[in-house]
Amino acid sequence: MAAFDVRAKGDNPMCGDRVEVFVAWDDAGKVAKVGFEARGCAISVASADLMADSVAGLSAAEVRDLAGYFATLARKGSADDIPARFAAAIEGLRALAGVHEYPSRVKCATLPWHALVAALDGAGEASSERD
Repeated sequence: MAAFDVRAKGDNPMCGDRVEVFVAWDDAGKVAKVGFEARGCAISVASADLMADSVAGLSAAEVRDLAGYFATLARKGSADDIPARFAAAIEGLRALAGVHEYPSRVKCATLPWHALVAALDGAGEASSERD
């Protein structure tokens, strides 16, 4: 993205996945657009792409909440008690629920989300080792 407000890099040292996430805010303080540059496995790239689509129009707090629901989905294969406002987003992310059967791949799927939250927090960098 040529114009963005915050960004952060994510790294998975176990497999070499790397992602950089860029966020642009709208005038109401909601996510206008998320872009990313990724180098890594298909799971991490697909997760970044689905993430970018799913967070448009959300506030920073809503993005953090959705990231938590997605992390649960990736780790357990399902996520309970999802608020209605996230139902459509989670449906789009369910394609990655199968990674729960492969614990090392959970880190691939959640890496872009860690980078996104790091960008929101102004941290600049994130690691898959948070899981």
